Amino acid sequence: MSNYSNPDCKNVKDIKFLEIKHLNGPNMWTYYPALEATVDIGALEDFPSDTIPGFYERLSTWLPSLIEHRCSYEERGGFLRRVQEGTWPCHILEHVTLELQNLAGMRGGFGRARETSVRGVYKVAVSAWHAEITRTALYSARELILAAMNFQQSDSPSYDVDGAIQNLRDLVDSLWLGPSTACIVDAAIARNIPATRLIAKGNLVQLGYGARCRHIWTAETDRTPAIAESISRDKDLTKALLQSCGVPVPEGHIVESAEAAWEVANDIGIPVVIKPCDGNHGRGVFIELSHREEIESAYHIALKEGTGVLVERYIAGTEHRLLVVGGELVAATRGDSVSVSGDGISTIAELIESQINSDPRRGSTENHPLNLIRLDSAAQMEIAHQGYQSDSVVPAGIKVLIQRNGNHAFDVTDQIHPSTASIASLAARVIGLDIAGIDLVANDISRPLSEQGGAIVEVNAGPSLLMHIKPAVGTPRPVGKAIVSHLFPDQSSGRIPIVGITGSYGKTAVAYLVARLLILSGKQTGLACSDGLYLDYRKIDKNNSANWAAANRALMNPTAEAAVFENGFDTLLNEGLAYDSCQVGVVTNVDPTHHFGHHGIETLKQVYNVFRTQVDIVTPTAAAVDDVEKDIQLPIGTAVLNARHEMLVEMSELCHGEVIFFSIEPDLSVITQHCANGTGSTLGKRAVILRHNSITLVTGSHELPLIKLQEIASDSNEHSAQEIENILAAVGAAWALDIEPDLIRTGIATFGFSQKKYTPGNQNFPIGLQTQGIKL
Repeated sequence: MSNYSNPDCKNVKDIKFLEIKHLNGPNMWTYYPALEATVDIGALEDFPSDTIPGFYERLSTWLPSLIEHRCSYEERGGFLRRVQEGTWPCHILEHVTLELQNLAGMRGGFGRARETSVRGVYKVAVSAWHAEITRTALYSARELILAAMNFQQSDSPSYDVDGAIQNLRDLVDSLWLGPSTACIVDAAIARNIPATRLIAKGNLVQLGYGARCRHIWTAETDRTPAIAESISRDKDLTKALLQSCGVPVPEGHIVESAEAAWEVANDIGIPVVIKPCDGNHGRGVFIELSHREEIESAYHIALKEGTGVLVERYIAGTEHRLLVVGGELVAATRGDSVSVSGDGISTIAELIESQINSDPRRGSTENHPLNLIRLDSAAQMEIAHQGYQSDSVVPAGIKVLIQRNGNHAFDVTDQIHPSTASIASLAARVIGLDIAGIDLVANDISRPLSEQGGAIVEVNAGPSLLMHIKPAVGTPRPVGKAIVSHLFPDQSSGRIPIVGITGSYGKTAVAYLVARLLILSGKQTGLACSDGLYLDYRKIDKNNSANWAAANRALMNPTAEAAVFENGFDTLLNEGLAYDSCQVGVVTNVDPTHHFGHHGIETLKQVYNVFRTQVDIVTPTAAAVDDVEKDIQLPIGTAVLNARHEMLVEMSELCHGEVIFFSIEPDLSVITQHCANGTGSTLGKRAVILRHNSITLVTGSHELPLIKLQEIASDSNEHSAQEIENILAAVGAAWALDIEPDLIRTGIATFGFSQKKYTPGNQNFPIGLQTQGIKL
């Protein structure tokens, strides 16, 4: 009897969620995070979409972008064709959930809807980069579908699609990565570098695993010194340091009163710039001021935006933003002034809305390269400087400047003079920033600064990258790629050796032994298993750690040079894996009866689909890689599988890397055929077998006896077949990791069959069940 039967639903036309779970990583559905919902559609099982009057029309009108869903027809409009011909609510739920996410700005297009053995109950899985966002999209999709079905037969059924999408957009803005962080993460993923978000809300992200990881927070990295960031916030100190190194900067001084601002302005020469000493984003900055009342008024406004006020000589020209990464100029944009033209009828405020803010490129989201213009204090002062107020009606044909050096959204990277690029790079190095936004004023960016009196006016830590990713005019620049290359030079992937171990039995024993062999090879190793969480021999957590959270903790540890993870059937099924790929994936054995009756698992195919997750993510060979950059060097991954289980032999065909079979029966036809079918090498394929009571490494037709069973440390003279298979599996994993056979032999001999606990004081482990005893 299934856990999902719900007789109360069978006469109700509704869509009910019986269970929703977030799969954090690779799972039985997909390689990526997903949300899996168990859904009961009750009486709707008898109402495919073609039987519901007006449903297709309402759905396609409310979400016209569904035309892009190809579905099983593999053509544009394929899904809507299915709706016309007749499909069931959960299939529609899958597609509508995905489309609501897409419209809200969340990438991802994976979806599946599958029947269970209970009539009317389905499993629906969709891409879920953020659990709360996707869960909200799922519930919104349910409401939209039920409204479109309109079983209430009202004359004008409706659903606030725009409101639902806006709600999701608000969640994305609040909970998901900002554009600067996202472009770096996307570039990392393109390089096959794993990315892990470290906080639920915010932009702190780990790139890579363990000892090879790096951290980013927006456009700052773990190479961004705190001292450099503090210097950049102090504009007066920044100028002094730059000037001492020959970088052109405007003359200026900090002042402590409005009167002092006027006096300094006269000393350095009018016009001047007034700005906060430690402000940002251009707030409180006033340019080209000449009159005392303007300067004194600007002083008071600037003081509200910082802890002090700086008066600088005005540099004529246009402001530019230059992005320097790792000492190299990678992008540059130009600011632009914003004006309105009078019509003799409209006020300046009205002209701003009709002539400026009506531009579709302007808005408040990352999809808008230009900001909306607001009548803030700086804009009002600029207008007043020209003799107008916001409610003034400007004569026809007269232009009024609203904002100087507005959005830096006009790409000029290819126009930068080489000497200017060098000066920008020097400025970043003087301050000490690995990633710097250099604000520079010049009339012509293609000419040297010395020819036109140009100067650097600010150096910024954590600069916005959006202007370079989505310029209003010009070529988008791959700034995320430049930052990733800076953090991971020489095409490094930021990965450490990972061994994932699953199966019905013996996982903990194999995990212990593989971790032991890695430690002996000189790698500081993280181990997450049923007995706890370890780093080398130190136990970090005594609780059961064969789960996603513990594995994730190990991958976050910057001292871990390798990691071994036990992944139980329930972890694979309910949580997903904590890593996106592994160098070695081990499946010890399969006993389907051990898993039937749990979480809706009822068939061999379902058991197969859960366990295959570990094999699917074995690092592919170079020939199998088609979605990462060509020059990336990936280690060859290996699946280590028990040849005595037919299901695992079948599963071996899914592996994109190498396969090492292990078996206590040396003459199995699977072993013989496998080793005879070489891979193009003269040695052929590999296996680990038990022959004549010796653990033997087989490569093609060559056999290397590694160690006799009686040479392995033991508490007993007899050992079960499973115990020996555990040893064979661990040997296969160590061999796949290129650990030398002599070292494997030593590790096995001193560690093998002991029944003692794996603790810092006694570095041994418990071995599984005592059945099918084999005498040594």
